[in-house]
Amino acid sequence: MAAPTTFSGDVWAELRLADARDVPHIHSLIHQMAEFELLTDLFAATHELLTSTLFPSPQPAPFTSFTALILDLSPSPIPASADTIASRRLDLSASPLADPEAAAFASPRGGGRVTSGFVICFPNYSTFLAKPGLYVEDIFVRAPWRRRGLGRMMLSAVAGRAAEIGMGRVEWCVLDWNKNAIDFYEGMGAEVFQQWRICRLTGAALDKYKGSQEEDAGKAK
Repeated sequence: MAAPTTFSGDVWAELRLADARDVPHIHSLIHQMAEFELLTDLFAATHELLTSTLFPSPQPAPFTSFTALILDLSPSPIPASADTIASRRLDLSASPLADPEAAAFASPRGGGRVTSGFVICFPNYSTFLAKPGLYVEDIFVRAPWRRRGLGRMMLSAVAGRAAEIGMGRVEWCVLDWNKNAIDFYEGMGAEVFQQWRICRLTGAALDKYKGSQEEDAGKAK
C-alpha cells in the first residue's frame, strides 16, 4: 500500500458534476459505503452498469435525471468551471490530515486532486405539494475526511440547487442505528420520520412480476 498523503494548511474542496471518468472511484466509494452499512451482500454494481445508467448518451441535464456529484480535495485552489456545484476552503493548519488512500483515489481531473466522496440523487414527485422533489440516494465521505464539514457542504449544495429550480422538497433515508448521521441531519433542520417504513421489491421478488401485465390482459379476455 502506498504511503499516506498528508494534507495540511489550506485545502480546497470542490463538489462537481461527475462524468464517466469517475466511474472507478464511484464504484469503490459505493463499496466502502456498503461496508460501513454492513450491506456488502447487496452490492452488485459494476463499472459497466454505473457507466450505462449514470452517464447515458445523450446525457440529461443535471438534476433532471440520475445525477452523480463528486467531492474532490486539492492542496491548491481549484478554478471554478461549468461543472462546479459548490466549493470551500478548509484550514488544516491545526490538524493535518493523513489520507492512506489518496493515491488510489487520485482524481481523473488531475492537479493533485483526491476524490473523497460522492452524492447520487434524482427527481421524484410529491402529489401533496404538486411539485417535483429531489431524492438523495447516497451521500458518502471517505473516513479520513469526515467531521470536516464536507457532508454539510454536499447536502447543503444539493438542497440549495433543489430550491433554486423550484422543487418542493429533498428526501433521503438513514439507517436507524446510525445515530451520528441522524443527529447530523436533524442539526441541518431535517425531520426524521419515525412512522414511515421503506417498501421494496428487488431481485427474485421483483422478477416474478415479469410478464404479469400480459397475463392479466389474457385473463380479462
